[in-house]
Amino acid sequence: MVGLKPPEVPPTAAMKFVSAGMAGCIADLCTFPLDTAKVRLQIQGEVTIPRNISSVEYRGVLGTLSTMVRTEGPRSLYSGLVAGLQRQMSFASIRIGLYDSVKQLYTPKGAENTGLAARLLAGCTTGAVAVACAQPTDVVKVRFQASGALPDSPRRYSGTVDAYRTIAREEGIRGLWRGTLPNIARNAIINCGELVTYDLLKDALLQTRLMEDNVPCHFVAAFGAGFCATVVASPVDVVKTRYMNASPGQYRNALSCLLALLMQDGPAGLYKGFVPSFLRLGSWNVVMFVSFEQLQRAAVLARPALS
Repeated sequence: MVGLKPPEVPPTAAMKFVSAGMAGCIADLCTFPLDTAKVRLQIQGEVTIPRNISSVEYRGVLGTLSTMVRTEGPRSLYSGLVAGLQRQMSFASIRIGLYDSVKQLYTPKGAENTGLAARLLAGCTTGAVAVACAQPTDVVKVRFQASGALPDSPRRYSGTVDAYRTIAREEGIRGLWRGTLPNIARNAIINCGELVTYDLLKDALLQTRLMEDNVPCHFVAAFGAGFCATVVASPVDVVKTRYMNASPGQYRNALSCLLALLMQDGPAGLYKGFVPSFLRLGSWNVVMFVSFEQLQRAAVLARPALS
């Protein structure tokens, strides 16, 4: 594997911001079917109002994907992609693109190295701010991905814009921010799991000289980051997905959604869809971080030519 070499001049905050959004979109394009399979597996077995006995049963990642293609057509694998790309351009740009800048704010002046506490605080901060800005796009994405789980149910929205309008009209502006608190918790955790783990692994690989600052190094660090993020974030992710997809009045709040899940499926329900979550998050992290590093370097190289 080859790639652009590290630039002598580091990329600016603006370069990182734009590169992160673009890298997030590239990763979503490559892994979106796995994310859709994860959502379907997470909401499977959910007690709905009213309960529909004709719901499709999904088994495993490949089984879910093949069932969706057979019953809904290949396009169903990318249902909600537009909202997903809108989400990444705002969400990834903030939580990933601003991570280094925020990390420097938490680093004491004169310190030679950034400590673990500063990295964790930066990950939590950018993750929370990103959710606050991009939550409506996440709600719409999940609604589209979950549609079709009940084959006899009517189509909820004709398109992304219609989804925003319908949710705001029927559920109020608060409906677009449904599940914000569990999503903030999830993304604060997942941001630390991804960015801090990637940061630490990459630094360790470079400092021990096991690898150079190139694509293989980014691949290894991103794979480890994806696994750590999946382990720590899966329970919150399951609750977030169910709560955001729920009908009005189905759950009083995120806590009642969690209790209903535990009563119905037990603790194992918190890790529903773990395999597709890891396949999606692991592959997403690999594509995103490798793309992010290369886009930053390409932006630095292109700056002299544009000036």
